[in-house]
Amino acid sequence: MTDITDDAALPQRTFGWWDVWADPENDPREAGGPYSGERQTLVRYLRDRRLTLEMKCAGLDAEGMARRSVPPSDMSLLGLVRHLAEVEQYWFRRVVAGEDVPSHFSGNGAFAEATPDPAVVEEAWAMWRAEVAFAERFVAEAPDLDVLGTGGEESAPIPLREVLIHMIEEYARHNGHADLIRERIDGRIGQ
Repeated sequence: MTDITDDAALPQRTFGWWDVWADPENDPREAGGPYSGERQTLVRYLRDRRLTLEMKCAGLDAEGMARRSVPPSDMSLLGLVRHLAEVEQYWFRRVVAGEDVPSHFSGNGAFAEATPDPAVVEEAWAMWRAEVAFAERFVAEAPDLDVLGTGGEESAPIPLREVLIHMIEEYARHNGHADLIRERIDGRIGQ
């Protein structure tokens, strides 16, 4: 077993635009721009975090998507996609829209059942994209960000604004995980 405190035993990490997903001129995420209001700003930040997740998974086969991070963790990129589909569903469908829909997974199923099967990967992306589409429609059609969600397991009503901020935080945290997992798979690093 390699002693992780021995830096000489670790692969040397280098950086260059050649090993990231998109050079700055071709990055699909928005770099900012003129302020266009609170809703547009929050929507743009969340969209960019969602795009980042897709970028970190780009080009991987089912085996790469399901590869676990480090023992004993069962975290994988596929597990993250499945988990984030579940999080999107919970906050937008159940909490804010008040829909009574069953969870996509039970317990730790989003991660534990993330197997290297192309059909499982395809299903995960379809589920995630459907939940993102629902959320985007809901936010676009909401009269304002003060719309209160009263569903789910929340003990008090929660405004849509707070859900959007929470989702940005959720993606930002998990994109950090995704960045490390992807670097472990093939050395690619994110922006």
